[in-house]
Amino acid sequence: MTDIKELLLSRIRDVADYPEPGVMFKDITPLLADPAAFTALTDALAEIAGRSRATKVVGLEARGFILGAPVAVRAGLGFVPVRKAGKLPGATLRQSYDLEYGSAEIEVHAEDLSAGDRVLVVDDVLATGGTAEASLTLIRRAGAQVAGVAVLMELGFLGGRARLEPALGGASLEALLTV
Repeated sequence: MTDIKELLLSRIRDVADYPEPGVMFKDITPLLADPAAFTALTDALAEIAGRSRATKVVGLEARGFILGAPVAVRAGLGFVPVRKAGKLPGATLRQSYDLEYGSAEIEVHAEDLSAGDRVLVVDDVLATGGTAEASLTLIRRAGAQVAGVAVLMELGFLGGRARLEPALGGASLEALLTV
């Protein structure tokens, strides 16, 4: 696991003062552009999907789509996007959540998840945990079970794990990197 961590870290670029002064943005586009690193990441997340006995993968908008779709394919599972409100046609379930300054809403198609599904949430970063927490609520409202949450990296200093653990209900939270 040390080799994959080193590979992934070597392909994540720090961008100072983006999107605002004082923020150190973790840019994963160099990782995505490197086929060996992207494959290693996909394989590691697909292994988590297998261990969690997931039957579907949910990807959180937007980078969770980029990671979650190939993970679902690699693991032989269905993929379900969780989008910002108003982006999905048809009947949806919607969940509000608080941001540092305001609130937001996410949605999932009501028919894409159902009883019997075990869902792994995939995203690039666990920061404060608000979006992931809202997605867990949506998954349960759809009648599905939460198999876990898997992320490329956790920004440990922001406390997302502590916020998310009660909502996990015993399901796993796995981060390949903690920064």
